[in-house]
Amino acid sequence: MDMTGKTVLITGASRGIGAETARVFAKAGANVALVARGQRAIADLAGEIGKQAIAIPCNIANSREVSAAVETTVEAFGGLDVLINNAGVIEPISHLSTSDVGAWGDVIDINLKGVYYGMRAAVPVMKATGGGSILTISSGAAHGPIEAWSHYCASKAAVNMLTQCLDKEEAAHGIRAMGLSPGTVATQIQREIKSSGINPVSKLDWDVHIPADWPARALLWMCGAEADEWCGREISLRDEDIRRKVGLI
Repeated sequence: MDMTGKTVLITGASRGIGAETARVFAKAGANVALVARGQRAIADLAGEIGKQAIAIPCNIANSREVSAAVETTVEAFGGLDVLINNAGVIEPISHLSTSDVGAWGDVIDINLKGVYYGMRAAVPVMKATGGGSILTISSGAAHGPIEAWSHYCASKAAVNMLTQCLDKEEAAHGIRAMGLSPGTVATQIQREIKSSGINPVSKLDWDVHIPADWPARALLWMCGAEADEWCGREISLRDEDIRRKVGLI
């Protein structure tokens, strides 16, 4: 997939799936805007990638900062072709009845409202230039309850519906909206899940988790015409046919 001349904004780009996605897209020729709260981490990653990358410190839960990040990206590279809503958190893992009200709401602010803020800021920019792709990291938790993950399940289910709404409203204007459910990935979030010890997911052996570059490569494939039939839907990386299409098998 040749992304030469295209510009991609990636939230949660400081580590895990986000950082690998930046590397994959940059290798494919894209300009990449690295957005995260971890200023040092994204600055180091931008230095690693080179002139194709810029680091934009941003709290994804703040709508003004997200809008400013999109504006900075357009100023730096002349446009925005792909938005990857990757930023997300799962801590604090807790049963609903004993959860901290403020912390529960903070997860919603990042996982759900942060995605909305990204979509809201990016869509007008993309529509003005004929369209673009908005790809959002989803989860199996969007479709079934998991013990002590009420905040995460609720936010991911809502994000899945946001993607469907965006497709219904903007597909005719060239906006390609899709979700990616990667399965369990060997990232820091999985370490947090493991340390909680609460539900079956925390009991999984580390070697069953896929590497972070797999979803990154899937996201690159989703920018191509072969993925058009999944617009408005969610792609599961557990699907062997999808893995085959992406080139992971």
